[in-house]
Amino acid sequence: MASPSLPTRGEISSYRYRGPDSTWWPPDLRGYGLSVRKPVTFDDPLVPYSMLSRVGDVLGLVRALGYEKVAAVVGHDWGGPTAQWCARLRPDVFESVVSMSTPFLEAPALPLNTADKPRAHTVDVDMEKELAALPRPRKHYAWYHATRAANPDMWHAPQGVHDLLRAQFFFKSAAWEGNTPFPLEGWTAQELAKLPAYYVMDLNKTIAATMAEHRPSPAQIAACQWLTEADLQVYSQEFTRTGFQGGLNYYRVEFDPALDAELNAFAGRTIDVPAIYIAGSSEWAPYQTPGAFESMHTACSHLVGIHFVKGAGHSLAEEQPDAVTRILIEFLTTRAPGRRRSIGSEDAGDTPSAPRIALQVSTEHLANGDRQRLHLLGGPVLA
Repeated sequence: MASPSLPTRGEISSYRYRGPDSTWWPPDLRGYGLSVRKPVTFDDPLVPYSMLSRVGDVLGLVRALGYEKVAAVVGHDWGGPTAQWCARLRPDVFESVVSMSTPFLEAPALPLNTADKPRAHTVDVDMEKELAALPRPRKHYAWYHATRAANPDMWHAPQGVHDLLRAQFFFKSAAWEGNTPFPLEGWTAQELAKLPAYYVMDLNKTIAATMAEHRPSPAQIAACQWLTEADLQVYSQEFTRTGFQGGLNYYRVEFDPALDAELNAFAGRTIDVPAIYIAGSSEWAPYQTPGAFESMHTACSHLVGIHFVKGAGHSLAEEQPDAVTRILIEFLTTRAPGRRRSIGSEDAGDTPSAPRIALQVSTEHLANGDRQRLHLLGGPVLA
């Protein structure tokens, strides 16, 4: 009987891929694809999208599939934090973790030894105000995505959902020449303004307007073999049906004080299962939050590998499927639970551990037209 593996991704994939050594399950995360029966609205309850609810979703899926533990939980983009918290809270279930694009983030910190001491005076920086005050006024995409206006802006974009998504995928890929990332020096408006417009856009522009300015040419579209027009139709048809509010709720949770405070119960808790980080060499995600990449070793006690995939931007599993697959399979088959490697390590250890079920969580579809992209994680694993 084949041993199962579960990857957890987040949009439109809803299938399994089984082979002699593993089974991969890439489900739709809450708010994406087939998890949405009717379009989510801004006024719908936000609690189901909280981090603890999302961990519960993934844990419920594992058990519904008949398993008590999985070999790995793999998350990309918004799936990254979800996978990270699955491993942080239930290491008995999720035996290892991979975060793609999104660096491993620390749990909240609560101040120590402050009883009977005067509260230190701190000055909160209003970054929205600081960005708006720049000579070229700007705004951060995350705050914009948390507003009521974001969903109708994207869902009813003048260029249509299909062309909006085409521009967004291109803009964040290795094909866009402006994606030459570097670490930012700090959390200041001047430094954040160095990020591309898909992260920090002009104050008076929407996502739709920003993407319209960066739509690839017909020749560039024809040359994009990792995301054909047929592949993109899978995305555009689903987002046309559902809208974007389900995914946008993930940003809103980040700015909700009550939901954010729930995680204080796990202050200081590290991720203690074997972990690796994978990013595209041409994507800005590792550096969009200054200091996050550099502090991953604090978030993880067993960070055994960090990999930057050449020729890949944000959609690294689609842009360079063979390279990503090799990294994942090597990690699953040779990870060493008792070892910790420093940042920059390309080695995932050498103690065999038989994978059972790997779960992939992401906000991008795993399978090209439900066929080709299945190869991204499944092909070499199940060959």
